Amino acid sequence: MDEEPELEPKEIVKLDASQASKIYLLPNLFTAGNLFFGFLAIKNCIQARYGMMFGDEASDPNALFRQAVLFILGGMLCDSLDGRVARLGGRESLFGKEFDSIADIVTFGMAPALMVLFLILNPEQNEEFYTKAGFFLAFIYLLCAGVRLARFNVITHPAVKSRKLEEADGDFLGLPVPAAAGMIATIVLVMTKHDALRVYALGLPVLMLLISVLMISNVRYPSFKKIDWNTQIKFTSFVAVLVIIGLIYFSREYALVVIFFSYLFFGLGRHLLRLKRVSARKSKAAKQV
Repeated sequence: MDEEPELEPKEIVKLDASQASKIYLLPNLFTAGNLFFGFLAIKNCIQARYGMMFGDEASDPNALFRQAVLFILGGMLCDSLDGRVARLGGRESLFGKEFDSIADIVTFGMAPALMVLFLILNPEQNEEFYTKAGFFLAFIYLLCAGVRLARFNVITHPAVKSRKLEEADGDFLGLPVPAAAGMIATIVLVMTKHDALRVYALGLPVLMLLISVLMISNVRYPSFKKIDWNTQIKFTSFVAVLVIIGLIYFSREYALVVIFFSYLFFGLGRHLLRLKRVSARKSKAAKQV
């Protein structure tokens, strides 16, 4: 009788601490800029809600909230550049990834949560139930953003092999945190410019809850990380990109809301269609047996 072969222990990948913790200047400058914009956004939200703390009783709260939105969008710009700069220069590090997540939880987690809490739910003027519900929903959003960032760091770690990540084929697993914050921020931007739209503000917490669920889901979203100077597109796609840029320039916040909405529901719709196709294939295979 043959002896059973001994199982080899799983290979443990050990990373050099000095290499993993290297701080490359340019990528981390953009990450620091992201964190700085997040800090300014939070400061503006607090100042807009409790202006007396800063001696700015005459400040326009709506203007301060709009500035906070611009700070969040500025953070998104820095966030999109830090990774690209690191990849282009071959200067990626685990330190940069962790630093990026810390900046993201401030700019795209805490700032939007406070924005919705102070602007829409208005805890000082609502009844006790709505106040508690507002705090709870804001925390749920922040919690899901933190979980989303932690999961991303784990499944993309060099020492971790993730089957789901391989199946995603370059897509994000779950709604990216910057996109979630951009969706909330651009809606707030429109609402602060048109008071008549405040009647729809009660729908924002519901949307916030949907966004929270999508962040920790397995719904795949395009990452656009593969787009660089060598990327080639069709003529029709090139024209579509120019049209989108024109709409953003002329329509500004309205176009941004449409773009973020389209991105959010594109991933969700594609996921539902994929589930429908998988279900149809399983049903077809079951009938053939």
